[in-house]
Amino acid sequence: MLTTRFVTGAPNWIDLGTPDIEGATAFYSALFGWDFRSAGPEAGGYGFFQLGGRTAGGGMQMTEEQGGAPSWTVSFQTPDVDATVKAAEQVGGAAPMPAMDVMDAGRMAVLTDTAGAVFGLWQPARIKGLEVTGDPGSLCWVELYTTDVPKAAAFYGTVLGLETSAVPFPGGSYTCVNPAGTGEDGMFGGVIDIADDPTGTETTPYWLPYFEVTDAGATVAKAQELGGQVRMPATEVEGVGTIAKLTDPYGARFAVIKSVPTQM
Repeated sequence: MLTTRFVTGAPNWIDLGTPDIEGATAFYSALFGWDFRSAGPEAGGYGFFQLGGRTAGGGMQMTEEQGGAPSWTVSFQTPDVDATVKAAEQVGGAAPMPAMDVMDAGRMAVLTDTAGAVFGLWQPARIKGLEVTGDPGSLCWVELYTTDVPKAAAFYGTVLGLETSAVPFPGGSYTCVNPAGTGEDGMFGGVIDIADDPTGTETTPYWLPYFEVTDAGATVAKAQELGGQVRMPATEVEGVGTIAKLTDPYGARFAVIKSVPTQM
């Protein structure tokens, strides 16, 4: 499961790029109970989404010069950003945003995998990563939608040391992902052929963050009320929970899930 006890290869940060940070803050505040705290004038408008005083993600307003569609970026922990970028480039990835220091907070880069899916790297320093995961209103799972699942598994295995396994799923199997050596307890996400994306609207590979909620149906209704769009309505998945796929009012994709309680 995804926790704040981050290890190499696990997601340790998410951030939102949006054309309207005030509008996005209003949306996510009403939906998840987040507050936005600026990282200061030296951070260029970047700030932190907080849930009950704990950081649940980051975000900033994109300028016209920066371009790019509004989106959530999932970042993964690495002890050496520069070495990880090099490893990615050697197996067909690219670094549209090369490794750089973020003041004294850490070191980062933004990459694309061999299919073009965007993801980030975070090498912690002062900021270790997210301070809350798994609670309602926070990140709990991630999924990669890609054109070639085995090729994607090989890429992330080489670059981040991730391991994959097939898990029985209604109607077939699901490819789960975990950091090296962590097994089932370390599973934090899945890899899906984009042709099987139930929204039926996507052709470009991407990483999708899931946020835990207390009621998926009510969250969908609230998102629509706030100007969000529904990509997939609340749907019960046996043994998993009730999930829905949405966009915020500016087009950034995300999903929500009311998870089935873990059996102890």
